[in-house]
Amino acid sequence: MSTHKNRTVMAEINMVPFIDITLILLIIFMVMSPMLVQMQMTVDLPKSQAINTQAEDDVIRIEVQKDGTISVMNKKLTLKNLERELILRMGKASKKTILVQADKDVPIQQVVDVFDIAKKLGAAKLGIGVLSKN
Repeated sequence: MSTHKNRTVMAEINMVPFIDITLILLIIFMVMSPMLVQMQMTVDLPKSQAINTQAEDDVIRIEVQKDGTISVMNKKLTLKNLERELILRMGKASKKTILVQADKDVPIQQVVDVFDIAKKLGAAKLGIGVLSKN
């Protein structure tokens, strides 16, 4: 007596290897992403040949040095005193432009802090100054 079993062709795709590879790639990306975030990119500030056409009395120049010193129109201040100085310089006119010129080694957070103070006081325009080409 012979028994015949019905043999059928399996028509389904085995998804287990695909899922394994996907999970391995996910783990690799999860391990690599903190390392990529910690890498720092060095950026050289651009140089410009354009001439500033805006009137000088409408512009308040703020310089940020790499040691944390802030100068407003050549008057040295700290970040705490910057808000009071800008209030005095801006007065009631909200049409003032704030131009921040930072040393290229200054952490970006210091520049953002200066922008936050200027925006809070209602500056009409905010800008970043660059060095002139020589």
